[in-house]
Amino acid sequence: MKYILDTQTIIWFSEGNKQLSELSNKIITDVNNICYISVASVWEMAVKIKINKLSLNISLNEFIEELQKQHFSFLKINFKHAAYISELELHHRDPFDRIIIAQAKVENIPVISKDKKLDLYPITRIW
Repeated sequence: MKYILDTQTIIWFSEGNKQLSELSNKIITDVNNICYISVASVWEMAVKIKINKLSLNISLNEFIEELQKQHFSFLKINFKHAAYISELELHHRDPFDRIIIAQAKVENIPVISKDKKLDLYPITRIW
């Protein structure tokens, strides 16, 4: 099965944070699943690091390299993803979450996220 991880999920998984749900952890660690990380999440982390709202124990480049060594795949943003944002209601105003929602809808892939606002969209959220 395929899944997209939201940014917080990626960070919590990487840190071994107890806030990550048991189901989410089980899905992510199952090597039979394909877990995507949106390029939007990397962009979001870069912005948050720059404005001191996120700090990692290693550089962002090293963090990405570690994710690549594990079974994560990166999902690029394409024109269909970007265009679908124009069809989304403004329940969620965060541009990074909105592109992940669009990717989930266009690609028909569930999102692993704690964010209940995603339930307002025609996608599947797992937590």
